[in-house]
Amino acid sequence: MAAPFACDPKGSRGRLVHEDESAFRSCFQRDRDRIIHSTAFRRLKHKTQVFVEHEGDVYRTRLTHSIEVAQVARTISGALGLNDELTEAVALAHDLGHTPFGHTGEDALDALMQPYGGFDHNAQTVRIVTSLEQHYAAFDGLNLTWETLEGIAKHNGPVTGDLPYALAEYDARHDLELHTHASAEAQIAALSDDIAYTNHDLQDGLRAELFSDDDVAHLPIVGPAYAEVDAAWPGLNWRRRRHEALRRVFGDMVSDVIVTSRDLLRDSGAQSAAEIRHLGRPVIAFSAAKWEDLKVIRAFLFKNMYRAPQVMDERERVTRVVNALFPHYLAHPEDMSGRWSEEADTGDATLRARHVSDYIAGMTDRYALQKFATHCSPS
Repeated sequence: MAAPFACDPKGSRGRLVHEDESAFRSCFQRDRDRIIHSTAFRRLKHKTQVFVEHEGDVYRTRLTHSIEVAQVARTISGALGLNDELTEAVALAHDLGHTPFGHTGEDALDALMQPYGGFDHNAQTVRIVTSLEQHYAAFDGLNLTWETLEGIAKHNGPVTGDLPYALAEYDARHDLELHTHASAEAQIAALSDDIAYTNHDLQDGLRAELFSDDDVAHLPIVGPAYAEVDAAWPGLNWRRRRHEALRRVFGDMVSDVIVTSRDLLRDSGAQSAAEIRHLGRPVIAFSAAKWEDLKVIRAFLFKNMYRAPQVMDERERVTRVVNALFPHYLAHPEDMSGRWSEEADTGDATLRARHVSDYIAGMTDRYALQKFATHCSPS
């Protein structure tokens, strides 16, 4: 049974361009399906999470990460009586705006774009689903519902101050009420992102031998999970031991969010999704104790994984790729493929830079490396 504060598809604020409703799918289901069928979603399979895609076939990519986030989000949403279709749509879309090479690529592109308004991957996601996907006859973008767009824009909380241009442009046409919190469904997508990447980065870091099982056994949450497995299955081989421990870490985090958020939602007294948005505080959260444990785990990952020498070497290499591609395409827009070269604005420097930024941000890791080899480093 749906909670009173769940987003009801029948009460959706609708789409910027009116469309007749489907006879078989709710509006949020249609949003989810359009996201899955988008070009930007398919590109995620060859975009970096932490390890650049050629470094191994089993490490997470942006696509597998997004699927894991959606799975966690559906579980939490269902347990809390919220709309899991909307939650899933926001979760699947949340990383569409990421550049090639993960946060390293984003940092490089943001630095290059500072004279032209900067670059932000969350705002870029809104730009993709409202403008850059160009497949439908009646509109640019995917024409998603207000609730899904709001969730994409605000899943990390209210957006205040100077807005990224990619978000400001759309908000001027379709007010997403950026000063308020998003729906509980979108808040779930944000915490599911935290849960998913913390867990899979532990697993990928172990697989890459950046640290050992003994190293992580000293961490909160993780250590007790290993101890529980050892007590239940003494002498278990290391592969099964690791898997059994990490699945317990995953479950512990999910359970904590469900229990904590159930209390927060009850204590809020909210009786509608609108009231959730105007509470002035989030209603989906970890417990205070679990949040402290997570900060310890993240500090460990930052030191031993995100700043590991082999990862830093790769960060330096791919930063050079982005730093070379951007000025090349500014000077030679004809080298961009297809409609990108045809639509390049050669008069206005800011519009041209944003066009080049959109082109580079949409690249997969392998495509960016190919174009770098072609245009910037033929040898």
